[in-house]
Amino acid sequence: MTAESTVASPGQQRTSQDAVAVLDPRGPAAGRRAAGRRGPRRPRPACRVSLWLVDGCATLPAALVLPAAQRYTLVIVLLALGVSGLNRRASLYDTSVVPGVLDELPAVCGRIAVGWAAIVMLSPLRSLPPAVLVAAVAVHCLAACAGREAVHGLRRRALRRRPCPALVVGPVLVARRVSAALLRQPGCGVRPVGLVADDPDVRGDAEDEPGLPVLTTAQDARRAVIQNGVETVLVVGAATRVERAAVLRGLAAYGCVLWELDADPPSYGLGGRRQGTGQLAGFSRRLLGSGDGRRRGSVGKRVLDVVLSGSLLVLAGPVLLVCALMLRVTDGPGVVFRQERIGKDGRPFTMLKLRTHRPASDHEAATRWSVANEQDMSPFCHFLRRTSLDELLQLWNVVRGDMSLVGPRPERPYFVAKFSQAHPGYPARHRMRTGITGLAQIQGLRGDTSIEDRCRYDNAYIDNWSLWQDVCILLRTAAQFVRPTGS
Repeated sequence: MTAESTVASPGQQRTSQDAVAVLDPRGPAAGRRAAGRRGPRRPRPACRVSLWLVDGCATLPAALVLPAAQRYTLVIVLLALGVSGLNRRASLYDTSVVPGVLDELPAVCGRIAVGWAAIVMLSPLRSLPPAVLVAAVAVHCLAACAGREAVHGLRRRALRRRPCPALVVGPVLVARRVSAALLRQPGCGVRPVGLVADDPDVRGDAEDEPGLPVLTTAQDARRAVIQNGVETVLVVGAATRVERAAVLRGLAAYGCVLWELDADPPSYGLGGRRQGTGQLAGFSRRLLGSGDGRRRGSVGKRVLDVVLSGSLLVLAGPVLLVCALMLRVTDGPGVVFRQERIGKDGRPFTMLKLRTHRPASDHEAATRWSVANEQDMSPFCHFLRRTSLDELLQLWNVVRGDMSLVGPRPERPYFVAKFSQAHPGYPARHRMRTGITGLAQIQGLRGDTSIEDRCRYDNAYIDNWSLWQDVCILLRTAAQFVRPTGS
């Protein structure tokens, strides 16, 4: 896909029905270069490496403060690596923000002090006089802050010369107002090149008309990202984050950094403050996660799955054996039910359950929505579904890695295709491994309940995933183990 970016004249309005061409702050030539971009981009690591080098080199002047006999090379190297690790944990290498030296000073100096304290306690530097130690820490802090400010200053100057192109997502009137404010502040380093909104025909005041194209579909937004090298997406208001969730996930998949802006006066809580990560042209902003399910804690999630599901399989072994024998006696052979379901990234797998219903045909098994109230089921089968004991075999799917203990419930291919057409956010549920229970299930969304509501809860779970959230869902599931309908 190649297209040349064009500049819209003031007051001129373009919509997604026209050819998508957005304002490029770097000029037509740069627009042609960006047009060749296809698919997600990886962030350039140059700034991150520069900050890492600055933090490492800042230990050298601090080492010169120490007596010559106590300048242990290994200790200095370990100190540099330790401080860099602490800074990384504190997101001080996040290149999506260009902070000032005063903004970073408490975090940087605090971690340097922690690093020195650990090194002094675990190395021959325990004999250092307190005055020498304080001087070394002070020099280290001064060198680190000065170096980091130099790197950030270069980035700020580069952004003033070549502002970062951005898309503004939100109601068209508010998005135009935010875009106009950003265009009036060229020093902020961000220049809107297009609006992602529903209604391009709504008009505002003349001063709120920056002449940017209005993109009304996800396809147009992605095309604008490719054509103009867009790296930043500004989401106006928390409601937009929910209403345009599918579009935002698509833009994040193309490597864009998502920020939420507060375009309205803030409503303060009891403490008189509201959490945020800085401001942009006077608008409070917060960094939004991509929510792609591939978080740092995925290893911890898998460990929790294997340990807990393996333990539960051992404990539930006698219960499963009794249930299987009862099914064999009351309903005949074939106590294990195998069915194809769709898992993470759209991959099919075979899900195991205790058989509580015998479909008339393979077509019925694949396309019938629910059999929870089937009259032909025996009382024991109704009991299994009501208590969810028929789903205990899915613990083996968790051990195998087909499923997780917590995640969106897996569905059959027929319904995945059907629901994906009816609900735009449904395919995004497959960003994470499917689960036995989930946020939607503990809200009572099982069986014949709203797919739209399930989809919303599942995507909210993925977007805000944490290991502690998994533990809470498992505890709430255990408390609701006996429920009236099966899934």
